[in-house]
Amino acid sequence: MSHKSYFHFTLGPVQGFVAQARRTRDFWAGSFLLSWLTAVAIKATEQQDGVIIFPMADKNFLDAMSGNVQQAPQQGSIPNRFKAEVESDFDPQLINQAVQQAWVLLANCIWDKDIAPAFSDSDFSLEVSKKIWDRQIPNFWDMTWVITTDNNDSAALDKRKNWRTWFLPDEPGVKCSVMGNLQEISGVEKPNRIASDKFWRTLRKNAEKGIENDFSEKEAVCAITYVKRRFSRYFKDFTATIHIDTQHWDLKGWSVPSGVPSVAYMAAVHWLQQVDEKIESSLLAEFTRVAKRLTGNYGEWQTKINCLEDNKFNALDGNVFYRNNLENPQLYIKKEGVKGELLGLLKEINETEGMEPVSPFYAVLMMDGDSLGMQMSDLDKQTFITKGLNEFTQKVPSIVDNNNGFLVYAGGDDVLAILPLEDAIPCAVALRAHYFACFEGKPVTTTLSGAIEYAHIKTPLTKVLKDIHQLLDKVAKAQTGRDAIAVRVWKPGGLQLQWSQPWEVALVENNKETHLQQLAEKLRKNDQDDVQFSNKFLYKIRARFNLLNIEGEQGEEVAKSLIAVDYLQSGKTEITSPKASERMALAEQTVQPLITQCIPVIREADKEKSAWQKKPLEADGALLIRFLAQKGVEK
Repeated sequence: MSHKSYFHFTLGPVQGFVAQARRTRDFWAGSFLLSWLTAVAIKATEQQDGVIIFPMADKNFLDAMSGNVQQAPQQGSIPNRFKAEVESDFDPQLINQAVQQAWVLLANCIWDKDIAPAFSDSDFSLEVSKKIWDRQIPNFWDMTWVITTDNNDSAALDKRKNWRTWFLPDEPGVKCSVMGNLQEISGVEKPNRIASDKFWRTLRKNAEKGIENDFSEKEAVCAITYVKRRFSRYFKDFTATIHIDTQHWDLKGWSVPSGVPSVAYMAAVHWLQQVDEKIESSLLAEFTRVAKRLTGNYGEWQTKINCLEDNKFNALDGNVFYRNNLENPQLYIKKEGVKGELLGLLKEINETEGMEPVSPFYAVLMMDGDSLGMQMSDLDKQTFITKGLNEFTQKVPSIVDNNNGFLVYAGGDDVLAILPLEDAIPCAVALRAHYFACFEGKPVTTTLSGAIEYAHIKTPLTKVLKDIHQLLDKVAKAQTGRDAIAVRVWKPGGLQLQWSQPWEVALVENNKETHLQQLAEKLRKNDQDDVQFSNKFLYKIRARFNLLNIEGEQGEEVAKSLIAVDYLQSGKTEITSPKASERMALAEQTVQPLITQCIPVIREADKEKSAWQKKPLEADGALLIRFLAQKGVEK
């Protein structure tokens, strides 16, 4: 007699693999490889006649692994955990073996085709490096599984994960530039730039397939990071056979992007759009020629952004669009003459009539569904949840692309993307609307929370990626009550502001844009003398709010009156009524949306919106509007 059981599987470490990133490409590669290996686990489960229950895995991704590529997946779309119905003779250890084989085979392909040939004519011995490689590659992944007989036990895997039995061993030697707990593969035991540089110079000089773009001169990395940086160069031609017990099956790669937009490039997207529209072709051609001399390549040749034309100027390394980067003596060393020439051309572009300055800020957007976990134990809802999430995931790439972003990951109810500053909030609004549409008419109660980190291009990417999880989980969800949006702004000096609101407070009545967007646009019109709020007026709000630490409706009314007076006295209003009472009433009406966004609200799902708790006034809402209007550029 056959007895059904339920296999729960998860692959990690997520944070240790994905979030440890110096470049957007590390970020993307970590998410992609995690999805790919989870897909291998799903394939191995199906080889033992297991039936995947949740989530509904991306069929296009799974087909691509067998060589049946209709449209090659370009980002991770398989969540790192799944649940399957299995027979009593199912062997979970075979799943672990399949994942381990796939990972080791891919890593060894990179060693054999990339590293080993680079040293074939060198006197540098790879013996120590190979020992490090063979120690790190097989011992990195943490695979956790549990088998239950109760289909409703959705918490079994989380309970099992609490028995933490996996730890990376302490490593000797000089550590990796990206994953600081692992030894870099040159094998140098103590800091010694001469010995380390010999290894990495030889590799950068002799390895092929764009290695000069994949590692900077000062980077020395571990085996895990090396695979993340280089696998895309070889994945198209990767083939392997997975041998599990008495079975075997073929595994194939496909073409994936080896160029992922840098944060500097993403920050500059709308400046580049201006350049396409306003700058003479002869000036662009000269800038492109000199910039190519400086960088040696077109660093963004493979980058495709919806609002930008395909041309050589838009393929340049994002760093060359920033004066501060060109003046940095640590960048483009020994090329001062070329940098000076390029600075002159950049100045000419920026002084062209109508050109706005380039923003040094980009955005990371993370979104996650609310209240689904507790409903997964309800068998009557599982199918609806699975189908709803599959519908959601399928359209996410086009929504991110339409908002000029680069999608890092979309799987289940999770989305992770990098966007220009101007497009992050519109993208979040569009994703929320799509999510609601996917569950409309289904017996599932769920919402979508989001977090946006606006970060200066000098802010370490690893710091931003680690922080956005906390912003989403602790602020948008736990603190603001879910179905909420939370925002932080990071400047080189650190955190500048934090703002959050339930979506119902943040959105205008048509649900198609936020009050923040409308208010920022009104402030942005300052340059055209069609002014509603001045920068000085918004900046003074912080001092006012520090004095108005009053909660409730009384505090809101007092604040509205005082801020309305400041607004009238700012001299930047469109209110011209001769009657003081009318002017005051119109001023209060004008500042009301601003005041509303400056009063943090805690969503309480079991109460009417009017009964939600309001906290004391905070100026960060006004300062965020000012930041969005100026695009992070101080004037």
